[in-house]
Amino acid sequence: MKQLVLDLRLATPPGFDDFVRGDNAELLFMLSEWAARSEHTRFIYLWGESGAGKSHLLQAAAGRLGDAVHVDAATTALPWPLAADASLIVDNVGALDAEQQIRLFDHYNTLREGSGRLLAAGPLPPMLLQQQLQLRDDLTTRLGWGLVYQLKALSEPDRIAALKRHARKLGFELGDDAADYLLRHAARDLGSLSALLELANERALSLKRQVTIALVREVLHPPAA
Repeated sequence: MKQLVLDLRLATPPGFDDFVRGDNAELLFMLSEWAARSEHTRFIYLWGESGAGKSHLLQAAAGRLGDAVHVDAATTALPWPLAADASLIVDNVGALDAEQQIRLFDHYNTLREGSGRLLAAGPLPPMLLQQQLQLRDDLTTRLGWGLVYQLKALSEPDRIAALKRHARKLGFELGDDAADYLLRHAARDLGSLSALLELANERALSLKRQVTIALVREVLHPPAA
């Protein structure tokens, strides 16, 4: 019988401290201020390419704040009604259907007139959400009223640093050669790279091996059965 090696470490929730800043230091500071309920950062919209880390940062903000209403528009409907002093976090605003766009527009007005706050994320800046994804003009205008930040993609050294940091969270050290191999032979977005690291860690634990470039190669190109 094959012996299974169980990894009993608890998953660590996403946080600001484990996000490699790269060229996003100002954005990280503003998100921390938002999560601290600063009056000057009540409304923030951030955008960037898929895999840049938008969902990670929104989850980190939700974890820091504690009582935020956190919704992924790609999978979950916005709540109704919403208190005027609520903290609302909405991921993937580009996925909002017509009814949900109206609801978010109403929520924005409610939060602005009260003491609430909104943190939202999407794939494009507010103006292009309307032009390319046909979101309502009045909604995209509201999203542009607050602070708007582009989440900039990490440089290659920063991507390697992010991979090594994720590997340490999983409990192992990732060598430069294995990190470089991943960047050259796998999808370059951090979400996909992190998932591959987790697969490599599971394989290493089950085989009682180290995560080396050879093992990473096996994960990316499994041998035929």
